[in-house]
Amino acid sequence: MTSPALSAARLAARTPAGRDRYVDLLRVVSLGVVIAGHWLMAVPEEHGDRITNVLAVVPVLRPLTWIFQVMPLFFLVGGFAHATALASLDRRGGGYADFARSRVLRLLRPATVFLGLWLAVAIGAALAGQDHGIVRVALRTVVQPLWFLGVYLALIALAPVMLRLHRRFGGWVPVVMLGAAAVVDGLRFHGYGGPAVLNLLLVWGAVHQLGYLYADGTLQRYGARLAAGGMIGLLLLTTVGPYPVSMVGVPGEPISNMSPPTLALAAHALWLTGLAMLLRGPVTRRLARAQVWRAVVAANGLAMTAFLWHLSAAFVLLAMFRSGIGGTAGSTSWWLTRPVWLAAAAAITAVLVALFRRFDAPRPASVVPGARTAPAVAGTVACTIGVLGVSAVGFGGLIEGRTALMGGVPVTAPVALGLMVLGAALLLRPRVASVG
Repeated sequence: MTSPALSAARLAARTPAGRDRYVDLLRVVSLGVVIAGHWLMAVPEEHGDRITNVLAVVPVLRPLTWIFQVMPLFFLVGGFAHATALASLDRRGGGYADFARSRVLRLLRPATVFLGLWLAVAIGAALAGQDHGIVRVALRTVVQPLWFLGVYLALIALAPVMLRLHRRFGGWVPVVMLGAAAVVDGLRFHGYGGPAVLNLLLVWGAVHQLGYLYADGTLQRYGARLAAGGMIGLLLLTTVGPYPVSMVGVPGEPISNMSPPTLALAAHALWLTGLAMLLRGPVTRRLARAQVWRAVVAANGLAMTAFLWHLSAAFVLLAMFRSGIGGTAGSTSWWLTRPVWLAAAAAITAVLVALFRRFDAPRPASVVPGARTAPAVAGTVACTIGVLGVSAVGFGGLIEGRTALMGGVPVTAPVALGLMVLGAALLLRPRVASVG
């Protein structure tokens, strides 16, 4: 069996000359910083049966999220990757069904293994009467980061249509989307919270559109203006405006900039994107070095698996040290022990990655002649709703029939998982015989 190091070395050696290596680095950085941020933010409450956020305990840290909330970079990279994949499929005679099947199933394979294992744990805990305390917290929390995967699947479903809009209207598409997000925020602040969920697509979709602008070479020319404009907007929205400072949700805050995303988070995404474009030149030159590029290739092969399992590693640590390590969050001893905490979480995650990374192996997108669009659309939508549903409801209280609201509709974990299975089945049967 080929070792990961050798595999990374071979992939690095075969890198096409025209590949944008900076995109691969942005993907690794975005997922890596999110993982480390989750490890740092998780703080056990008294007796270790509940988890809170260090930003709630130490409010002075909240401005740091203007640097370390890097999830927008992942959606930026997604737009770039989808534009590239669609162009490649178009050259080979592929269509919507080929694109959706390859992109969705690529993400569902490792996610299905992850969910399957935690589903088994949830059933076992419920039957043993242990679905309470820190166990229930873990069963609900470990799947919550899958919200981003659900949104990403929705953007895959819309990608071909949005790319056509990009080719016709260019930068006006994200401008209009962010204008609509501002209207949604206005309704939200005036007591009409129902439409706020639309910002999941409007804000993240606008960032995804910036990826199209990156792919066609436009975005690179506007780095300074995006960084300055985004930062000015962010300062105004969080000082003069009604938005909180933190770019992640904080327990106890009446408004979250993340759930669902707000115009303030969009401004943050613009400044972060501008900064990324400003750094692109000097960083790309370093990526030309063989050793540096091999490290990026190796990290890319592990990033998604690490993201799926990183909270599992954190809960293993919390099970071992119910009150955490280092005492009260924000204290000197707490800060001094953070390197130990991060190293321990990374070590456990590394073990989990070694066990499960095989399910995240990339496969080339195939073209199936006669593949039907309608089943692919239906399958992608079903998978999207299923993943979002699982992330919302979690596995805690599984046998009790715990529900969560999605768009005002109650959903249970079994229903959400069933939608994922249905969606995958539709995508795995790309050709549907016509009647008559």
